[in-house]
Amino acid sequence: MGDSAYSFSLTTFSRTGKLLQIEYALNAVANGRTALGIAATDGVVIATDKKFSSALVENESVRKVERVTDGSGFVYAGVGPDYRVLVRKARKSAQAYFREYRETKPVGQLVKSTASVMQEYTQSGGVRPFGVSLLVAGMDGDGVPRLFQVDPSGAYFGWKATAIGKGYVNAKNFLEKRYQEDMELEDAIHTALLTLREGFEGEMNGHNIEVGVVSKSDGKFRLLTPEQIQDYLDEAN
Repeated sequence: MGDSAYSFSLTTFSRTGKLLQIEYALNAVANGRTALGIAATDGVVIATDKKFSSALVENESVRKVERVTDGSGFVYAGVGPDYRVLVRKARKSAQAYFREYRETKPVGQLVKSTASVMQEYTQSGGVRPFGVSLLVAGMDGDGVPRLFQVDPSGAYFGWKATAIGKGYVNAKNFLEKRYQEDMELEDAIHTALLTLREGFEGEMNGHNIEVGVVSKSDGKFRLLTPEQIQDYLDEAN
């Protein structure tokens, strides 16, 4: 009996030690739009392609980069509705933390609690894994800007720079060539846009790209406006 006999069961390991539904969830992530993140010395940038199949879609109605706390934000690749659920749960968790401690939840703890939610959905009957991977940018309790990736299995990793979604292999290769340990936030934003451009079909502009940044100077996460993104693209040209 091969692995295919276990492919519909989330809670049963296959004979080769795999949970195939998690692998299928990772396939959903790999089919999603490219998203990437870069941790600089003075901040973190996360960015994603927000290109739609039809020009009739209202761009402003869809948000892929979300602010979760004052000092952290998420971006995803994969299934959009699953992402909304995780964002809502993360915000509720952050609010509960603030009510108890009267301070913003550090990004490291936010990542751990979100990863725990995703892991629960790999070990329960009657549910399926979340079909998303997240990139999380934010300020940690020690004031250091950090970038994390969280996968459908609930595994999480800290990164200097990484990419998820369609074309992530080429994007990671590009980042490995461009990344420098002493990179500052402005350079990281330019590098993020150049990396997205490598695999982008058509012309990039301020409306089909989303960029979020957190700066060490004020510790705040913010989304760049389409006008600001367009300025960066014009500089690159």
